[in-house]
Amino acid sequence: KPKRDAAKDNSSSAASEEEISEGPWLVEVSRSFFPVLAIVLVLRSFLVEPFQIPSGSMLPSLEVGDFILVNKYAYGFRLPVVGTKVIEMDDPQRGDVMVFKYPKDGKTNYIKRVIGVPGDKIEYKDKQLWINGELVEEKLLANLPGRKLFEETLGSVKHKLYEHKAQLNRGAEGYWEIPEGSYFMVGDNRDNSNDSRFWGVVPDHLVVGKAFAIWMHWPKFFSIPSFSRVGAIE
Repeated sequence: KPKRDAAKDNSSSAASEEEISEGPWLVEVSRSFFPVLAIVLVLRSFLVEPFQIPSGSMLPSLEVGDFILVNKYAYGFRLPVVGTKVIEMDDPQRGDVMVFKYPKDGKTNYIKRVIGVPGDKIEYKDKQLWINGELVEEKLLANLPGRKLFEETLGSVKHKLYEHKAQLNRGAEGYWEIPEGSYFMVGDNRDNSNDSRFWGVVPDHLVVGKAFAIWMHWPKFFSIPSFSRVGAIE
């Protein structure tokens, strides 16, 4: 009889070892949020990712403190981290506002406007832009203190840009031929933008996605968020 009791005790011990503990309450709470977290990670990796504008290089289209949404599948599905395209979609077009990795380090996110696509010949001189030998149309909208506001037409896209009156940056001038699989990116704040005029083209594997909307404006941490700028990006 003692042996049978011992056998029962061993069986009970083995059963307790197989039992999975539910864990502390924090684990339970985390478990309930896991599906939401997984969805967010998938969205950020493949579909839509939010970004904040840190500088004035895209004024007047994008202001410091704008929170924007970027369509990461507009130009095809890419593998996270490596950026390899696995499903082809549309190619970037002139006039698109695009987020990409800075070619000099491959890590920092930049946002500029697509000016040149593969095969284009770009020239920028005396604050004027030529694409494939044709002067890009600009319409003066306002003569502001220290700068001018223009409307520029790039294909079917019309957008606003700033040119500073007294500032003539000779380092931004030049002629470029855009190779296959690369794009020429320029800021809308033409005289205050670190872009392709200084460091060259952006290869396709560094493209992150197409910026399409502003969803909030929050310039400073202690300021009140504003939704007055909510809307599509020109």
